[in-house]
Amino acid sequence: MRIPRFYESQSLQLNQEIDLSDDVVQHISRALRMRPKEHVILFNGGEVEYTAELLAVEKRTVRARLIEAISSKTESPLQVSIGQTLSRGERMDFAVQKSTEMGVQTITPLFSERCEVKLPKERQEKRIKHWQQIAISACEQCGRISPPNIQTPSQLEKWLAEQTADLKLVLHHHSEQPLQEMSPPSSVALLIGPEGGLTETEVELAISYGFKPLTLGPRVMRTETAPIAALTLLNYLWGDLS
Repeated sequence: MRIPRFYESQSLQLNQEIDLSDDVVQHISRALRMRPKEHVILFNGGEVEYTAELLAVEKRTVRARLIEAISSKTESPLQVSIGQTLSRGERMDFAVQKSTEMGVQTITPLFSERCEVKLPKERQEKRIKHWQQIAISACEQCGRISPPNIQTPSQLEKWLAEQTADLKLVLHHHSEQPLQEMSPPSSVALLIGPEGGLTETEVELAISYGFKPLTLGPRVMRTETAPIAALTLLNYLWGDLS
C-alpha cells in the first residue's frame, strides 16, 4: 500500500517529534482514519522528504516522529517558469495542477489584451493561496518535494521584462526554428496566451524581449492544455522524461 504524502510547512529534522498542521491532521484523522504506528511521508520543499511514524492520532491533533530521511529525484533538472494568462472557471486550476505534475518551478498569472478574467487586487491574495494549495496537493500526489511558486498576477509586459531564462518561448502558430534544433538550456521561460490567444502585437512584444515563437503542431490547444503539451516536450528534450 502506498504511504500517504503530506506537505508540512514547518521545519523538519530527522528524529524530531512534531505536531502536524491542521490541514494534515484533517486528512490523517478524519479522511484516512489512520492510527498510531502507521507511517506517512512529510516534505516541506527542502532537499529531502521524511518517513514519519504516527505517535498519537486525535480528532484535532496528530503527533509524529521523523524516522527516516529520503533523498528525492522527482524534481526536473530543467527550470521552467510559466507566464500563464488568466482563464475563466476551473481552467486556471487545471493548468496549475497539471503544470505542477509536469515539473514547473514558477507560475505567474498574467493579464493580457484578450484576458477576460477580472481579478481585483483585493481578491488576488485569496486566489494565490487557492492556486498554491492546488500545487501543494499535486505535489503530494505526484511525488514532488518542492511545490512551484505561484507569483502575484502581473501585466504581460512587466513579466516579459523580468525574464532571464536561457531560453524564452512564446506559444504561437508559427515557428521558424524547431525546438529540437535549439541549444539545450538549463532554464526556460514559457508564455501562454488566453482563450482567445495573444494578439499579434503581444507576440511581437514578446519577440522584442528575446522570446522565440514555438508551435506545438497543427491543432489549436486550449489555454489549459498548452502548458501540459509544452512541458512534456521540454522535459522530454532537456529534462527528465524519457
